[in-house]
Amino acid sequence: MDTLLMWAPRVLSLLRVIAALLFMEHGLMKVFHFPAAQAGAPDPLPPLLVTAAWLEIIGGALLTIGLFTRPVAFVLSGQMAVAYFLAHMSKGFWPALNGGEPAIMFCLVFLYLVFAGPGEWSLDAQVRKRP
Repeated sequence: MDTLLMWAPRVLSLLRVIAALLFMEHGLMKVFHFPAAQAGAPDPLPPLLVTAAWLEIIGGALLTIGLFTRPVAFVLSGQMAVAYFLAHMSKGFWPALNGGEPAIMFCLVFLYLVFAGPGEWSLDAQVRKRP
């Protein structure tokens, strides 16, 4: 059990990095069509989606390196809650049918990061270690 506790901050960092990179990909697909254009995204993007895309890119980058983790995760969690209710809930109740599963998952992972912090491998942790 002690071994699991020892690895918990490192695994938290892995969760943060992987979730952030996957999240950032959605913004990159909207703005730069990388690695491909996001399916179903209108062209040109309306201002709300442009804002969402830049939050995904910049917020995802900050979470990837673990800088300002808690406030960024709070904003992104809220973004995903809004995205779910604006873009998915109107398509039906069940997340598996309305395409809202990723929004729910990102929302809750980011909300968890607000409370758990960035983990051991982050710039936030390095800043805290400075004398």
